Formats: sequence, structure tokens, C-alpha cells
Amino acid sequence: MLKIRELAIECGFELAGVAAAAPSPDGARYRDWIAAGMHGAMGYLAGRRADVRMDPQLVLPGARSIICLGKLYNTPEPYSRDFDTGDRGWISRYAWGGDYHDVLRRDMERLVARLPAGHEYKICVDTAPLLERSYAYRAGLGWIGKNTCLINQPLGSWFFLGEIVTTLELEPDAPPPDRCGTCTRCIDACPTKAISAGGYQLDARLCISYFTIELRGAVPEEHRAGIGRHVFGCDICQDVCPWNRRAPVTDEAAFAPRQLAPPLAKLASITEEEFRAMFQGTPVSRARYAGFLRNVAIAMGNSDRLEFREPLQMLAEYPHELVREHARWALDRLTASA
Repeated sequence: MLKIRELAIECGFELAGVAAAAPSPDGARYRDWIAAGMHGAMGYLAGRRADVRMDPQLVLPGARSIICLGKLYNTPEPYSRDFDTGDRGWISRYAWGGDYHDVLRRDMERLVARLPAGHEYKICVDTAPLLERSYAYRAGLGWIGKNTCLINQPLGSWFFLGEIVTTLELEPDAPPPDRCGTCTRCIDACPTKAISAGGYQLDARLCISYFTIELRGAVPEEHRAGIGRHVFGCDICQDVCPWNRRAPVTDEAAFAPRQLAPPLAKLASITEEEFRAMFQGTPVSRARYAGFLRNVAIAMGNSDRLEFREPLQMLAEYPHELVREHARWALDRLTASA
């Protein structure tokens, strides 16, 4: 019998399991989520790619199994709720180090090399159309919590997920029980109320990560204050989760922090070339330069620090209207709080 878990651990993964390469039972719920428009402007989640996400046969015809993998990215630094950012902008924990796509693919290729020869396979990180949390749950890696993250009972939720869809016939694992119980800490802590009242559903249109990463236009004014000093992503719903109290830390050197919480004044003054150099090879580059400056302006407006008036006045004259409009909002907010 092929010992997938042992092989996966040898290749650098902390979690591993097998799910059958069958249509996802969560397909109907995903379709309802898309129909309700909760994916916002993320068009790549809808349309034909939505159908592909629910059926691994459309990813790899003839697939029999999905090897689901989890790689820890937690580091010893404080959680965002325990870190006095002050004059600094918060970057989501997953984006502190190198690009996880490259790291996961490297280790997944190592694992494939240890599998029996002659099978067809496709490596999927989150850029591939697959409902990865649903299959990770089916593979026994953890349950999908009220914050919609995959949670493993002893290890928490700070994991990158990846899948190897293969024509190998492997024994599937069993999903674990849901252990969120009556806890509502993630729901209560979300500043923008992105998690539904009963949990288990996230409205991306209200999520800080969506605003600061995926949204290319203006952030709705009524949600800007809730963003706080986040300039890329958000960790709050994981920070407050009791299952992350004793979460272990990774020994993966690529995930060591390069930019944890940079000074907002410094971020407001960087050129596009400096932005690219500072965040090259990290997920932060996905926000793009103008979008990142927009986020910096919002964070400054939420800081209550009058010393940010000068850099905001500079941003209020930036060539891109997206940046100018958010800088003007931030200046008005600082003036009102003075």
C-alpha cells in the first residue's frame, strides 16, 4: 500500500490525504455563492471555470484520485491582533516570504517523482480551477471552519494547499468532524462583517483581503474604516481562531518574513520600480502599484496620525485618480479626527 502521508512529509508537507476524483458535493453551494454575486469582481471564479472547479475529470480526464497536501506557513512573529502596528501597514502573514506557488510546486514535483511510474497527473496550486478546500476536507486534512478556512485540529489553519490530480487508484481518506462548535470569534472579529451570521459563508465583496488584493477600483467608502491599517490581505479571522493558539511554525526558509509591517510613510513614497524591487517574488505584487498606494492611503487615513498629512498630500497629487481619491478621503478623515 502506497504510504502517501509518509512520502509527503519527506517532501516537506505537514498534511496529506487522498480524496476520490469525483465531482465535489459542494458544487451546488458554490453555484449558489456565485449566483448571489459574492465573488465580486473575481470573474475567474465564475463561468466555465466554475464548472471545472467542481469536477476533477475536467482538470485531468481519467483521474482516479486527488492527493491533497498542506504546507505550513506560520512563523513566530505576533498575530496582527497582538502587533502594535502604530505607524506601520499590515501585510497578511501568507505574503511575508517568497511566492508559495513556486515552493509548493517544487515540493509537489518531488512527491510525484516518488510515486509509481506510468500515471498521468496534474499539479494544482490555487491558480488551477479546483475546489481545493472541499477536496482537502474529503481527504481528511481538516474541516472547513466558520471562517471558511480549512482547520486541522492539532495544527490550526496556517496552511497553503495543493493537489496532485492523478490517474492512480488510491484509497481515499475520511473527512474529519467539524469542531467549530458554538464558537463565533471569527464572525464577531471581522471588521467588515464579511462572514455570514451563522458562519461557513464569506461574502468576498466585504472582505478586507478582497478590497486590498483583488479589487482594482475604488474601495466603497463605507468599508474603508474597517480596513484599518491593512495594506495587503487580512489575518483577523485566523488570528482569533482558538485552534491557532498553539499552531506550530514552519521551518521553510522561503516563508521567512521579508516585509512584515513596513512603515506607512516609507510605503507612500516608493516609486513603481521600488515597489517591484521590494516585493519581487512575493504575493504582494498581485495588488499592483496603484492598488497598493490606494491601500496605503486608506491605512494612513485610519491611523489617527497627523504626521501622515504630508505624505497623503503627496499622494493626493499622484497621476492616477484611484490613488488621488483615496488620499483625499484619508486627509479628510485625519482632519475630522484632529
